Amino acid sequence: MSDNSFGQALRMTSFGESHGKAVGVVIEGLPAGLVVDQEKIQIWLDRRRPGQSKLSSNRKESDIINLLSGVYKDRTTGAPLTVVVQNEDVMPEFYNDIEAGWARPGHADYPAYVKYGGYNDPRGGGRFSARITVGFVIAGAISHSLIKESLGIDVAAYVKRIGAVEARGLNFEEALNRYDYSMRCPQAEANERMEQEVSSAKKDGDSVGGIIECLTTPVQPGLGQPVFSSLDSELAKGLFSIPAVKAVEFGAGFQASGWRGSRNNDIYEIRKDAIRTRTNNSGGIIGGLTIGEPLVIRVGFKPTSSIYLPQQTVNFKEMKEGTLSLKGRHDPCVVPRAVPIVESIVSFTLADMAIRGGMIRQVLRKDR
Repeated sequence: MSDNSFGQALRMTSFGESHGKAVGVVIEGLPAGLVVDQEKIQIWLDRRRPGQSKLSSNRKESDIINLLSGVYKDRTTGAPLTVVVQNEDVMPEFYNDIEAGWARPGHADYPAYVKYGGYNDPRGGGRFSARITVGFVIAGAISHSLIKESLGIDVAAYVKRIGAVEARGLNFEEALNRYDYSMRCPQAEANERMEQEVSSAKKDGDSVGGIIECLTTPVQPGLGQPVFSSLDSELAKGLFSIPAVKAVEFGAGFQASGWRGSRNNDIYEIRKDAIRTRTNNSGGIIGGLTIGEPLVIRVGFKPTSSIYLPQQTVNFKEMKEGTLSLKGRHDPCVVPRAVPIVESIVSFTLADMAIRGGMIRQVLRKDR
């Protein structure tokens, strides 16, 4: 049994494979009356689309959305919303070695073969490919409109680190400029060094990983459903569902484990007739609930598993060892293209939790 859905009151179901006919998403639980801006969805998809620079995969996909259901006169109807994106530039011949049983190091080829008895689609990783995040971004763009219009919450992620190059911490206003920069790092000097880091890895036939930091504007206190659906646990589940994610932390995260409580505790104070905290080491969440501060989330991505260097591996069909040299189109670093995916998961999770918590109603006012 597999679970291709995420969320409860608001639920997305992902479908499609990397080199199949199409990928897409079904979204259930959207309030009726929400304006669906297809141009905005297309902009968000274009931000994750491959083939946009010499430092990304040269797979050419237009990623044009086809909205099939759930919208009438540009507003949600309350019925399931279905969006499909066709796969255009498929080259399954690059994956003949995987079909023959050669396991790519760092990929799910072998465990997927075992789990599904060899019936899984091996082309480009099939369901295990980052290509399926097209659906995540569609759901995220729509959810972002919902939380921004209903609750005034905005979300912006940027690349904080690639390889050994790390940018200084940015505030929300600075992060908003992330898409003006090639590496999605709105700090010019760091962005340039990140480019060099990725270019060097690509020249060597290798890859490099990095960290995305996601920030929000202040979120109303009390959002979350403890204990097993705390906001941070739901966010972590969604973010870990993005291919290549291996770490998630909130606020001071692992750094706080070396501090004393007197340093880590966020002191409450009254500021402009509102309760705020002097610091935000919690990342805006305590006890699984928002505290009225911005969310601060960092997401760690491993280096791209698909590299062009010959690697030792095994053939799981013939039970023999050998060397595998990959073909195909691969990103030397997935991190810049993952920025809108992180924003999408955070936006979707906040929307789901807000509906579950009664902060967003099932029918929006007609004056919207």
